Amino acid sequence: MKRVISCLMLLSVMVISPLLQAKEAALMQPDHVLEKRVMALAYELRCLVCQNQSLGDSHSEFAIDMRTEIRDQMRLGKDDEQVTDFMVQRYGDFIRFRPPVKSTTYLLWFGPFILLLIGGVVLFISLKIRKRTVKTVPMSDEDRKRADTLLGDQ
Repeated sequence: MKRVISCLMLLSVMVISPLLQAKEAALMQPDHVLEKRVMALAYELRCLVCQNQSLGDSHSEFAIDMRTEIRDQMRLGKDDEQVTDFMVQRYGDFIRFRPPVKSTTYLLWFGPFILLLIGGVVLFISLKIRKRTVKTVPMSDEDRKRADTLLGDQ
């Protein structure tokens, strides 16, 4: 009897626990034009919690708050550039998926090409050194006979 009760309790906990974490679905905004602008800009900005997702893709609390902030800024009459500038001022250039090319982002933009160039130079130099150190010596008749006997005169 105790086993049945404990199984029923475990089953009820398993059924109820997902319901405790469920959230209410966000209401659709009545202004569809504004919502399209919000989501278009949200896909251009990075979620700082997820880091590899845009604010439009992310379901984190931060992303939800940022979409609400974007919506509020647009309701105040700000255009996309002003809202983006506000977000950059608040969170830095990292919030943009495509940060501008400026002195603080040179390494971000040109670093991979510099590393590729350095790797190519190192490869070229190491191949040149290897080519100089490896010398081909022709086989003598004695070495050739010895090789033939080892291989079994195939």
